[in-house]
Formats: sequence, C-alpha cells, structure tokens
Amino acid sequence: MAAQKTAIRDAAETRSAVDPEVLEADGLSSVQVLERHRLGLDNVQPRTTSRSVTDILRTHLMTLFNLIIGICALAIIVLGRWLDLLFAVAAVANVFIGLFQEYSAKRKLDAIALLHQDQVRVLRDGMLLEVHREQIVLDDVVELRRGDEVPADGAVLRSEGLDVDESMLTGESDAVAKRRDDRLLSGTAVVAGSGRFRVTAVGERAHAVKLATEAKQYQKINSELRRAMERIAFWLSLVLLPIVAVVLNGQMQAFGGWGSAWETGQWRDAVLTSVSSVTAMIPQGLALMTTIAFAVAAVSLSKENVLLQEQPAVEVLARVDVVCLDKTGTLTDGTIAFHGATALSPQGLPAVRRRDPRSTALEGTEEWEQVLAFFGADERANATAAALRAPYTALPRHRAASQVQFSSARRFSAVSFAQDAGGLAGHWVLGAPEILRGGATDARVQTEALLRRTDELSSQGLRTMLLAHAPLEGPLPATGTGPLGRGHRLPEAMVPVALLTFKENVRPEAHATLEYFREQNIALKVISGDSPKTAAAVAREVGMVVEGDAVDASTLPEDPAALREVLEHHGVFGRVSPEQKRTMVEALKAAGHVVAMTGDGVNDALAMKKADLGIAMGDGAPATKAVSRMVLLDGRFDRLPSVLEQGRKVIANTERVAHLFLSKTAYAILLGLIYGLLFWEFPFLPRQFSTVDFLMIGFPAFFLALMPNPRRYRPGFLRRSMLFSIPTAIAIVLAVVTVSAFGRYLQEPSAAIQTAATLCLTAVGLWVLNVALRPLTLPRIALIAMMYLLLGAVLLVPISQQYHLFAMPSAELLAAAFVASILGCGLVEVGSRAVTALTSRRAGPGNTGPAADAG
Repeated sequence: MAAQKTAIRDAAETRSAVDPEVLEADGLSSVQVLERHRLGLDNVQPRTTSRSVTDILRTHLMTLFNLIIGICALAIIVLGRWLDLLFAVAAVANVFIGLFQEYSAKRKLDAIALLHQDQVRVLRDGMLLEVHREQIVLDDVVELRRGDEVPADGAVLRSEGLDVDESMLTGESDAVAKRRDDRLLSGTAVVAGSGRFRVTAVGERAHAVKLATEAKQYQKINSELRRAMERIAFWLSLVLLPIVAVVLNGQMQAFGGWGSAWETGQWRDAVLTSVSSVTAMIPQGLALMTTIAFAVAAVSLSKENVLLQEQPAVEVLARVDVVCLDKTGTLTDGTIAFHGATALSPQGLPAVRRRDPRSTALEGTEEWEQVLAFFGADERANATAAALRAPYTALPRHRAASQVQFSSARRFSAVSFAQDAGGLAGHWVLGAPEILRGGATDARVQTEALLRRTDELSSQGLRTMLLAHAPLEGPLPATGTGPLGRGHRLPEAMVPVALLTFKENVRPEAHATLEYFREQNIALKVISGDSPKTAAAVAREVGMVVEGDAVDASTLPEDPAALREVLEHHGVFGRVSPEQKRTMVEALKAAGHVVAMTGDGVNDALAMKKADLGIAMGDGAPATKAVSRMVLLDGRFDRLPSVLEQGRKVIANTERVAHLFLSKTAYAILLGLIYGLLFWEFPFLPRQFSTVDFLMIGFPAFFLALMPNPRRYRPGFLRRSMLFSIPTAIAIVLAVVTVSAFGRYLQEPSAAIQTAATLCLTAVGLWVLNVALRPLTLPRIALIAMMYLLLGAVLLVPISQQYHLFAMPSAELLAAAFVASILGCGLVEVGSRAVTALTSRRAGPGNTGPAADAG
C-alpha cells in the first residue's frame, strides 16, 4: 500500500506543468489529458451499487459455519470416508452459487449505474465538454451549476454566487458561499449559483472521497432480514461449540467410552456420527437463499429501470408504512409551463396590461418584461424561471451589475442594474409572494390584499411568483439573514410590479400509484416547498383527500412530540424548507414508522439521507441520486408498485425458507443433545443426513426463494420463524427418537435403524414443507410430490441403497417408522395451527400465518 501511494505521488509530481492563466482560460489540452490518464491520475471511484468483491468474498467464505464445516470435512477426509463428503460438496456449491449470483448482479448493476451516470462539464482546449465523472483528470477545470454534485476535490477559480451544501460531510445544514481559491470537496452539492474549479485530487486518492463515501453511502441499511441472519448466526455461535462437545462425548460413550473407542478403533465411527450431527445443525443455505433473492430482485428491477444502490433496499420498501412525497418532480413531472402574467399598479392591484402565453406579443416591451426575459435566459435558471424563455424574448440591452441566484433556502433570486440602465435601474427581485412580508415595503402597497389574491390562485393549483422592484441605493445586501434565507437580505422599499402564474404538469401515473399505496395501507405525506394552497391543489388532483389547505410548515411546532402529533393527522404540507423535511422524516421515524422519501432536487437530499429509504428520480440532481438507496432511472413514479411486490416476495419467501432451515437447525440440535446425553449412537451417517437435507430443504428452497408471493409485510419475521420451528422440531425429534428407541429395543443393526430413521425424518420433514408452502397450488403440490417420489427412489433404488449404506429394517421396525411418521406429521400440523392462531391474534385480521400467503 505504501509503495502504491508513493507511485501515485510520484506520478502526480511528474505530470507536465500548466500555465495558470492558460488553464483558467482554456483548460487542459488533449495531450495533457492523455498524459494524466496514462499516469493513472483520473477520477476512477469505487462502485457503490452493491458490496465490493472483497466484501462479497468475505461474506460468503469467512464465516463460523464454514469453519466448522471445513473442520468436519477435514475429519471425514482423514478417516478416508470420501462418500460422506456430500455435505461439504453442498456447502462449497452453496458458496459458489452465492458468489456467482451476487457478483453477476453486482456487474449488471454497476454497468447500469455507469451508463446512467450524470455527465460532468469540463473545459478542455478552450471548449466546454461533457464527460463521465471518471474521465476527469488532475488539473481539469470543471464547471458547476445549481444541482450538481462536486465530482472531485479542487480549488475555486470562478464563482458567480456559488453556494455549496457541505452537510453530507460536515453535518452543517447552512450553505457555504464559495469564492475564488476556496476549497471544494467531492460529495458536496451546489445549491445556488455557478462557478468553475480546478481539480486538485481525484478518485480514491482524495481524502474527501473517503469521507463522502462514508457520509452518503455507508449508513447501514435498515434490513430486518439482515438483522435476523446476524442474530441467528450470533446465537448459534454461542451454543454450537458446547453442543459439539456434548455430541462428540456422547458418541464416544456410545461406542464404549473414550478409552475403549480408541483401543477398538470405533472412535472413527464416533467421529463420523458426530460430524453427521454437527453439520446438520448449521443453516448454511439460509443466508445463501436470502442473498440470491436480493440479487435476483435487483436484476429484475433493473430491467424495469429501477436501480438499487444497495440490494436490501427492495426489502425496505416492502416494510415502508409512510411514503413522503416531494410534489415537484414526483407527483408532477418537474416541468413547469408559463400560465400568465399580470402587471400590478403601485398599490399592488392588477393593471391594464396582461400577458397570456397564447396571445401575440404586446406592443412595445416594458422594463419588467425585459427583466423577466433576463431571468428566463439565464442558463443557471431553475425550472420556474426557465419557463419564462418562451413568452419573454426581448432581453435588456444593458448588462447586469450584480445577480443573486435562486436557492430553496432564500426562495428568491435577484438582479441589479446600474443607474445608466434607464428604466431598468434598481434591484429586481423574483420570488415567492411572501417576500413582501419580509422587508419594509412602500406604505401604498396593499401587501395583504395581494397575498390574498395569490392564495386564491394557489388554491387553483397555480404556482405564483412575484416580480418586485426596489430603488438602486447601493448593491444588493450580501450579508446577514433575510426574512426568507441566509446570505442575502432583501432590499428595502420593494414595490410589486408583476404577478406571474405557472402550471405544473401532474404525472399521469401518479393518481393510480397513490391509490395503490392507499390500498396497501401505506400513509402518504406530501411535503412541498410550494405554498400550502398549491400543494393541496396538486394533492387533490392526484386523488388525495385534503380538507381545506395544506399545513403551512412555518406554523409547525418545534417540540418533537407535538410535531409527531401534527404529522399523524395531516397529509399535505407546504412551504417546507430542506431542514424541515429532514426534521419531519426524523419525527416520523421516531414515532415508529418505516419511512420512504422520494424527490429529485437538492432540497430533498437531507431528508432522503435520513429516511429508511431514499428514492430519487433519474432526471433529478446528481447530489440527490448520490444519497438515495434507489433510483427510478426513467423517473416514472409508477415503478414503485413493482418494487413493493419484489420486496414482499423477498421477505415472504425468505420467511418460508427460514421456517425450513431453522426447523432443521432446531431438530438437529435437539437430536444431538438427546443422543449425546443418552449415549446412543446417532441414527444417521453424514451422507444420509445430506440426502435428507436435500429432499426437505436444499432442492425446494431454490424454488421457494423465487416464487411469486404478494403477502403484505408483517413485522416479527424472526419471531414467527422461531415459533414455527420449535414445535416442528419437537415433533420431528419425537418421531425419530421413537423409531430409534424401538429399533434398539428390537436389537436391530445400526444400518436398519438408520434406514428407518431416514424414512421417518424425511416423511415428517416433507410434511413441514407442505405446511410452509400453503396455500397449496398445482406447482407447489407438484414440487412436494416430486420430493416424495425422490424419497422412494433413495430408499428403493439399489445403487442408492449401496451408497447410503441402507439395510432393510424388519417388518416391526418398518411399521413403527410408518406409525411414527404419521404421528409426527400430525404433531407438525397441530403445532403449525397453534402457531398460526397465536400469530394471527397478534397480527390482527387479514394476515394469518401461512394461509395468508397468496400466489
């Protein structure tokens, strides 16, 4: 590692020098770019769509279970019983299948992520080019605009109102103004203005990348399945070693004690049966099935243009009970059309002149129309200001003296023209109508009457903006705290000049998607930065029931308990700041909800990071997509029902698989302890137990993990699996111990007892499979029937009998095995029904155990 760092440092020092003035004017030349690529000074960064190859290998290989299986396999090899290594072959196959599935999914998801990566604008050879962020090289000049994520560390060369949100790195929510020579860190986001910077550190070599990766990507996802797997592994790691000691001692005692077993050589048989008992206790395929289910779901969703930045995200959406929706870009498609403009008198009342987008241009162009043309033509304009380009084309002939870019914190943008600009001279402010409430306005302005008018328009679903003018009595104040934002104060004595209205285009699929969520008992919260009336109007348009106006976020209580109360009883909120969005998400989580947050703008990033699941639109800001767990690549909100269905399938099918695996672990532990404490010879060889495992679980689990299953999510997955496995395991153990005891009573040979026990264990185990698969459908019945046929073949085909070392039991023992199997199946049925009744009472109506699984 040290040698690699030295080589990188040497490469950076040996690159060709650049003239600072030439670099700022023209950027790097093509030759200089190629040189830096050759030296490895490009911006290649680690993939974040899934675990790294190292993590995948470590997860599948370096486990306690694999260690125990490896020791058992080594013991079998030393004993020379190669045919009893089937359990090890199955374990190795499980590892390779898991590695292949997850690595294949990783490659596909990484390729999709790279394909849909946002382009970065760089200055090269005097031209502004768009390249992938990984094609950036050291010393590149990168241009930034509002909504961009800073792709590498650097130093500012030019700033035009450049404000950067560094909360992803520092936790401070206030935007930081950047000026020339200020440092920029990768992973931060531009919230206002524009500028250019020189790249000073790229890729993993930038210290900020490590911080950004940790801040925005590795906040461990709230996965119930992963937590359950970790808890199972932890519990087993505590009890497995002492149980192994009991089993080994019991088997040695069964063959005459430690001394006698060593003298007679029967220690080999004791070790062999101990291995059979111990390997059966390990649910080695459970984590594999979960991984495969996640990987298959991720790849399946990628075909529907849904990118999972972390695979368990599909499970989280299935557990979500509150979805917070940003109105713009989610319920609406993010496009805004100009609706109309009304010139206002000095008293704030409508004047004679009115602009309609369908009408021809008015005779002459007034100064305020030129100002609107200026705002619309700005390449850094937000979506609302950009909608002014079509109706207003007459740009002012004078250059602006200064300009303030729009930010969601300020809620206004402004431009100033000098005194020599004639009628244009002064400060022009374009922003939310509430800006009039903040400053000292002219006494003649009827502020409240005008605001009532804007409220009426907002209630019709129109977005309103106000153009105001203030005398030129100095530059627009750039310090202090204004009424609606930090960093710039509003000018004094503003006079309203024109009232503008805009119309957002509601997504056609939004109504059906929200109706689907309501049917699934998922609460919806519309959290918008727009006025409460506009937010309420759009919510009604997509089918939500809103009584009166939306809640004005400025009136929300600061007390967490009071805020949670408001959030429980209201569904639509307007005038919500980015910090409030984050606070609302935190309050919902504190109330016990699993929260998803959708959005597309920089102002949604803070809330999306705090949510259990952040869902970004594919055409959203790069910074927003960077902190999300899931990206809707085509921006279609109606993709979410498919994600929900995939998540439900993963959770419900994993629960079914867990029923089988934990039942196996439970009965294997009980059998090991009972036979170890009774000093009885364990009634299965490793090869026999491996075959039983394949018939009961191994083969069916692959189908179970991928079957359709739309059952709604219910919390308590691990508890239900444990409740299911305990009575099931007791029923199996009673049946097997009964057969073994009867065989010992009849003084049957070990091979005959093993054959009868294998028959009994598999027959009862397949009834457990029957219960786990309910409600039974034709494919499920066919799967169970196939397993019974395979059981018959295992017991009756001569080559199988030779391999498994089976011996035909006596008629009495065979009859006892059939009776014990029937009684065992009956106990499994009684136990499962009792567990179903218990869990259904806790879950309430509509979700009643296995019978609630449809599909």
